[in-house]
Amino acid sequence: MSALENDDLNKVQKVYMLNALWFKEGGAAAYTKYGQAAGPMVAALGGKRLDSFIPTQALIGDWQPDLFFIVEWPNWDAFLKLGKSKEYQKIAHLREIGLENSILIRCDRLP
Repeated sequence: MSALENDDLNKVQKVYMLNALWFKEGGAAAYTKYGQAAGPMVAALGGKRLDSFIPTQALIGDWQPDLFFIVEWPNWDAFLKLGKSKEYQKIAHLREIGLENSILIRCDRLP
């Protein structure tokens, strides 16, 4: 059984979401507005941004987002609540205004 299928783990095990972003021309400013609006919602559900990075050079492979960061969530259910909330739905369009492309990857921390 995978972690995604285990309801008990989904309520207690921390998850980490890797966010990689490619901005549209001028999109960084628009995404900043989204982040300012979404940040309090994320925090209210127990999520917190751990670190942010600006890649400077891909040494192996072709991966050059403009920005990537990791958000720690107390559990999978908390993450899912964000996307389902009416408050979040009102600001979700701000994310799309600034982004050309994005990747969101669920990660578990190694023991």
